[in-house]
Amino acid sequence: MFDGKVLMITGGTGSFGNAVLRRFLDSDLREIRIFSRDEKKQDDMRKRYNNAKLKFYIGDVRDPDGVRTAMRGVDYVFHAAALKQVPSCEFYPLQAVKTNVLGTENVLEVAIAHGIKRVICLSTDKAVYPINAMGISKAMMEKVAVAKSRESDATTICVTRYGNVMASRGSVIPLFVDQIRAGQPLTITDPAMTRFMMTLDDAVDLVQYAFEHGNPGDIFVQKAPAATIGTLTEAVKALLNVPEHQVNTIGTRHGEKLYEALLSREEMVAAQDLGNYYRLPPDLRDLNYGKFVEQGEQKISQAEDYNSHNTTRLDVEGMKALLMKLRFMQAIARGEQALAEE
Repeated sequence: MFDGKVLMITGGTGSFGNAVLRRFLDSDLREIRIFSRDEKKQDDMRKRYNNAKLKFYIGDVRDPDGVRTAMRGVDYVFHAAALKQVPSCEFYPLQAVKTNVLGTENVLEVAIAHGIKRVICLSTDKAVYPINAMGISKAMMEKVAVAKSRESDATTICVTRYGNVMASRGSVIPLFVDQIRAGQPLTITDPAMTRFMMTLDDAVDLVQYAFEHGNPGDIFVQKAPAATIGTLTEAVKALLNVPEHQVNTIGTRHGEKLYEALLSREEMVAAQDLGNYYRLPPDLRDLNYGKFVEQGEQKISQAEDYNSHNTTRLDVEGMKALLMKLRFMQAIARGEQALAEE
């Protein structure tokens, strides 16, 4: 499938882009293109990998001309470019719209025009029942992707949706390690709060599965375990051998939920259970208002969403075992300085 092909990753200098490179740089792909705004990160990647297969394009998904230039000759696209930090999107919601919604529109328009074979768009659990600007913009991104998937038989557009990627840049696990090493109390929001726990490799597995099995408009979700923040805290303290380290509970921050959902109850009714994954086919109803106004569905009333409260729940030992799959935590356990997962 990849033999002699060209893959482009938008937002490719981030944690996901680096994980894709670890997986595919030695594959039969002829070329991997990194499309992003940050020339410093691109230069760092160029030096780190030192691989002629890797090509770098400076540009912004908000600029369709830049996307058009970078996408010439491309076969496949992984669309990871996004504004992902909840606080920054709350303060600048229109910036989230311009990148996450309109930027996705640009990528998909150009992909269809260029006859790109497959595009996988990366989404988040925060797009389900969204309560913050980041989640709302990613929910709209999904709607754009599903709508665009109907417009071209030549380009297959799919979406992957996943939860917290452990130890990725800006996430809580590297913060906990830094606080412990600095002798500062761990700051947690609510020990009862639950989150899905996934590794970067899980995220790449999900994208690869969607790439290989997706039909136009499909949304794919990987089944994942969850843990409470309290359990995660105890696991990190145990791995760093500081079981009595002080923990301060600061309370839920603005825009946070007690738990996250990967599929709403309306989606669970339509979702297909594929073992390790759920496949959510697109809603292909026509403009028949009766289905929205006059007709109901009993099975929706009886369904339950798929969320971090009702998925498999890890205990401290299970959380420790999952943490030790991370290169970041393996380095920490060896007493080394380590950056967040890249």
